[in-house]
Amino acid sequence: MKKTTTRLADGRELIYYDASDAAVRATLDPRPLDPVTTASELRRDRLLGDTVAIASHRQGRTYHPPADACPLCPSGPGRHTEIPADGYDVAVFENRFPSLAGGHGRCEVVCFTPDHDASFADLTAEQAALVLDAWTDRTAELSQLPDVAQVFCFENRGAEIGVTLGHPHGQIYAYPFTTPRTERMLTALADHHAATGRNLFDDVLAEERADGRRLVLDGDHWTAFVPYAAHWPYEVHLYPKRRVPDLLALDEPARTEFPQLYLELLRRFDRIFGPDAPPTPYISAWHQAPVHAADRDRFALHLELFTIRRTPGKLKFLAGSESGMNVFINDVPPEAAAERLREVASE
Repeated sequence: MKKTTTRLADGRELIYYDASDAAVRATLDPRPLDPVTTASELRRDRLLGDTVAIASHRQGRTYHPPADACPLCPSGPGRHTEIPADGYDVAVFENRFPSLAGGHGRCEVVCFTPDHDASFADLTAEQAALVLDAWTDRTAELSQLPDVAQVFCFENRGAEIGVTLGHPHGQIYAYPFTTPRTERMLTALADHHAATGRNLFDDVLAEERADGRRLVLDGDHWTAFVPYAAHWPYEVHLYPKRRVPDLLALDEPARTEFPQLYLELLRRFDRIFGPDAPPTPYISAWHQAPVHAADRDRFALHLELFTIRRTPGKLKFLAGSESGMNVFINDVPPEAAAERLREVASE
């Protein structure tokens, strides 16, 4: 992998990740951009203990542009985008409309491919491996920033999820705090260890593999399963069999196997609802240990992949119980979801 770091016209950082060491990325950004101004503020909810980012500047962000005005495609004659080069393998840049900014974390955009009409599932294993390398490198770099407590790599796919740019891309949030979801995991982890002396993540993975009904894929180094208490209609958790706290700690065998298994999962997601269904909207989220957490080696890196589509033409909306009280109601039994995901395996 070759990494090339440069700057956009407004001073934001842009990093190219290329599979070939021969790649040259010397193109300058010719756009007359003003420096980025943000109005990001973090506020603490004293009743729930949550942190909320107030980011009014995001109201002006790019919203469903036509394909010929996509800001994530490579630049071309007379058309200048966020990527000055006329091609790239993987590109990462600071978000022009960040949710976190001004010493309160950092937000980045990860462009998986220059092909506007592709998706992550269309990548080759080699391309997916390069994305994994980029996620890992960004985790390493962002973890060194003094105000960063947790690094979150994720992808939102589909307009139903709320995606405003159709180009295949993901994001990275470097939070200046540990997220509420991770705090709950850490509490459960500590409580389980105090009660049993064992690691909760290890026990969950062992129990799912022993039960087998909710297994989706079981490779040499990774296991994918629908969790026993899945919140979403189709939800899969992907764990490395050797527990590690973050992407940096993955060994080479796990890194080598990941692209094939992950691409297979994404392709199965697109087949859940039949050959004539539109692409399945999903969120794919890496859970990594907080940077400065005590006993962070007890945390288990894992990826959670889920869709809000529950049946062809119908979405799962967060209604009163989910949105008002955070009590989920799932219409699809996890065992049935796992069975369906096994049925649509690649031939």
